[in-house]
Amino acid sequence: MKRIIWYPLMSALLIGVYGQGLSPANAGNTQIIAKQIHKEPVQPQLLAGLHKTNTVNVSQTAKEIDEKTARSLVWNLPQVQRKARTIQRLSRGAIKVDAIVDGLPTPDDPYYKVRVYEDQPDHNTTIYWFRVSKTGVIEALDVIENQYISLEAWTEQLRRRR
Repeated sequence: MKRIIWYPLMSALLIGVYGQGLSPANAGNTQIIAKQIHKEPVQPQLLAGLHKTNTVNVSQTAKEIDEKTARSLVWNLPQVQRKARTIQRLSRGAIKVDAIVDGLPTPDDPYYKVRVYEDQPDHNTTIYWFRVSKTGVIEALDVIENQYISLEAWTEQLRRRR
Protein backbone atom coordinates (compact mmCIF):
# COMPACT_ATOMS: atom_id res chain seq x y z
CA MET A 1 0.00 0.00 0.00
CA LYS A 2 2.91 2.35 0.79
CA ARG A 3 4.26 1.85 -2.71
CA ILE A 4 0.96 2.91 -4.28
CA ILE A 5 1.07 6.21 -2.40
CA TRP A 6 4.84 6.74 -2.21
CA TYR A 7 5.80 6.29 -5.90
CA PRO A 8 3.40 8.92 -7.33
CA LEU A 9 4.48 11.40 -4.65
CA MET A 10 8.15 10.85 -5.38
CA SER A 11 7.49 11.10 -9.12
CA ALA A 12 5.72 14.43 -8.64
CA LEU A 13 8.56 15.63 -6.43
CA LEU A 14 11.22 14.70 -8.98
CA ILE A 15 9.28 16.23 -11.86
CA GLY A 16 8.80 19.43 -9.84
CA VAL A 17 12.49 19.60 -8.97
CA TYR A 18 13.50 18.91 -12.54
CA GLY A 19 11.08 21.55 -13.82
CA GLN A 20 12.49 24.13 -11.38
CA GLY A 21 16.07 23.26 -12.25
CA LEU A 22 18.61 21.99 -9.78
CA SER A 23 20.19 25.36 -9.12
CA PRO A 24 21.35 26.30 -5.60
CA ALA A 25 18.60 28.96 -5.51
CA ASN A 26 15.95 26.26 -5.86
CA ALA A 27 17.55 23.79 -3.47
CA GLY A 28 15.43 25.17 -0.62
CA ASN A 29 12.27 24.32 -2.55
CA THR A 30 13.13 20.60 -2.43
CA GLN A 31 13.45 20.78 1.34
CA ILE A 32 10.08 22.46 1.63
CA ILE A 33 8.35 19.84 -0.51
CA ALA A 34 10.04 17.02 1.41
CA LYS A 35 8.92 18.53 4.73
CA GLN A 36 5.36 18.84 3.43
CA ILE A 37 5.36 15.17 2.43
CA HIS A 38 6.55 14.16 5.89
CA LYS A 39 4.04 16.55 7.53
CA GLU A 40 6.76 18.53 9.27
CA PRO A 41 6.05 22.21 9.90
CA VAL A 42 7.48 24.51 7.24
CA GLN A 43 9.52 27.46 8.42
CA PRO A 44 8.38 30.89 7.15
CA GLN A 45 11.78 31.80 5.73
CA LEU A 46 11.63 28.73 3.51
CA LEU A 47 8.18 29.69 2.23
CA ALA A 48 9.55 33.02 1.04
CA GLY A 49 11.84 31.17 -1.35
CA LEU A 50 9.04 28.96 -2.70
CA HIS A 51 7.06 31.62 -4.49
CA LYS A 52 9.12 34.56 -5.56
CA THR A 53 6.89 37.53 -6.30
CA ASN A 54 7.57 40.85 -7.85
CA THR A 55 6.16 43.85 -6.06
CA VAL A 56 5.08 46.85 -8.06
CA ASN A 57 4.45 50.26 -6.61
CA VAL A 58 0.79 51.12 -7.23
CA SER A 59 1.57 54.73 -8.02
CA GLN A 60 3.74 53.54 -10.88
CA THR A 61 0.94 51.54 -12.49
CA ALA A 62 -1.79 54.17 -12.20
CA LYS A 63 -2.05 55.94 -15.52
CA GLU A 64 -2.95 59.57 -15.60
CA ILE A 65 -5.86 60.43 -17.85
CA ASP A 66 -5.89 63.18 -20.42
CA GLU A 67 -8.41 65.93 -21.19
CA LYS A 68 -10.34 63.86 -23.72
CA THR A 69 -10.69 60.92 -21.31
CA ALA A 70 -11.89 63.21 -18.50
CA ARG A 71 -14.63 64.58 -20.77
CA SER A 72 -15.62 61.09 -21.91
CA LEU A 73 -15.84 59.78 -18.35
CA VAL A 74 -18.28 62.54 -17.43
CA TRP A 75 -20.24 62.43 -20.68
CA ASN A 76 -20.80 58.67 -20.35
CA LEU A 77 -22.26 58.88 -16.84
CA PRO A 78 -25.81 57.42 -16.92
CA GLN A 79 -27.21 60.48 -15.13
CA VAL A 80 -25.70 62.83 -17.72
CA GLN A 81 -26.96 60.73 -20.63
CA ARG A 82 -30.44 60.57 -19.10
CA LYS A 83 -30.53 64.37 -18.66
CA ALA A 84 -29.33 64.90 -22.25
CA ARG A 85 -32.04 62.62 -23.65
CA THR A 86 -34.72 64.32 -21.53
CA ILE A 87 -33.73 67.84 -22.65
CA GLN A 88 -33.50 66.84 -26.30
CA ARG A 89 -36.86 65.08 -26.14
CA LEU A 90 -38.64 67.95 -24.37
CA SER A 91 -37.14 70.58 -26.70
CA ARG A 92 -37.91 68.40 -29.74
CA GLY A 93 -34.24 68.48 -30.70
CA ALA A 94 -33.88 72.28 -30.55
CA ILE A 95 -31.54 72.15 -27.54
CA LYS A 96 -28.45 69.97 -27.57
CA VAL A 97 -26.56 68.90 -24.45
CA ASP A 98 -22.78 68.64 -24.48
CA ALA A 99 -19.78 68.54 -22.16
CA ILE A 100 -16.55 70.49 -22.27
CA VAL A 101 -13.36 70.52 -20.23
CA ASP A 102 -13.42 73.98 -18.68
CA GLY A 103 -10.26 73.76 -16.58
CA LEU A 104 -7.03 71.79 -16.62
CA PRO A 105 -5.10 70.45 -13.61
CA THR A 106 -2.65 72.76 -11.88
CA PRO A 107 -0.23 72.11 -9.00
CA ASP A 108 -2.71 73.79 -6.63
CA ASP A 109 -5.85 72.16 -8.08
CA PRO A 110 -5.05 68.75 -9.65
CA TYR A 111 -8.43 68.23 -11.36
CA TYR A 112 -9.97 68.56 -14.77
CA LYS A 113 -13.12 70.70 -14.52
CA VAL A 114 -15.84 69.39 -16.82
CA ARG A 115 -19.01 71.34 -17.51
CA VAL A 116 -22.20 69.75 -18.88
CA TYR A 117 -24.34 72.37 -20.56
CA GLU A 118 -27.34 73.07 -22.79
CA ASP A 119 -26.20 74.39 -26.14
CA GLN A 120 -29.06 76.70 -27.09
CA PRO A 121 -29.05 78.79 -30.29
CA ASP A 122 -28.33 82.09 -28.53
CA HIS A 123 -26.54 81.04 -25.32
CA ASN A 124 -25.26 78.16 -23.17
CA THR A 125 -26.71 77.13 -19.81
CA THR A 126 -24.68 75.03 -17.38
CA ILE A 127 -26.45 71.94 -16.06
CA TYR A 128 -23.73 70.20 -14.02
CA TRP A 129 -20.14 70.78 -12.94
CA PHE A 130 -17.76 67.89 -12.32
CA ARG A 131 -14.14 67.54 -11.41
CA VAL A 132 -12.10 64.56 -12.51
CA SER A 133 -8.82 63.60 -10.83
CA LYS A 134 -5.81 62.65 -12.91
CA THR A 135 -6.56 59.01 -12.03
CA GLY A 136 -10.18 59.22 -13.25
CA VAL A 137 -12.13 59.70 -10.01
CA ILE A 138 -15.21 61.84 -10.70
CA GLU A 139 -16.87 64.18 -8.22
CA ALA A 140 -19.93 66.36 -8.80
CA LEU A 141 -20.40 69.92 -7.60
CA ASP A 142 -23.12 70.34 -5.00
CA VAL A 143 -24.22 73.85 -5.97
CA ILE A 144 -26.12 74.42 -2.72
CA GLU A 145 -23.11 73.65 -0.49
CA ASN A 146 -20.61 74.82 -3.14
CA GLN A 147 -18.41 71.76 -2.65
CA TYR A 148 -17.61 68.65 -4.65
CA ILE A 149 -19.18 65.39 -3.49
CA SER A 150 -18.83 61.75 -4.49
CA LEU A 151 -20.89 60.40 -7.37
CA GLU A 152 -22.80 58.19 -4.91
CA ALA A 153 -23.86 61.20 -2.81
CA TRP A 154 -24.71 63.17 -5.95
CA THR A 155 -26.84 60.32 -7.31
CA GLU A 156 -28.68 60.16 -4.00
CA GLN A 157 -29.38 63.90 -4.22
CA LEU A 158 -30.81 63.47 -7.70
CA ARG A 159 -33.12 60.69 -6.47
CA ARG A 160 -34.43 62.85 -3.63
CA ARG A 161 -35.27 65.70 -6.04
CA ARG A 162 -37.52 63.52 -8.20
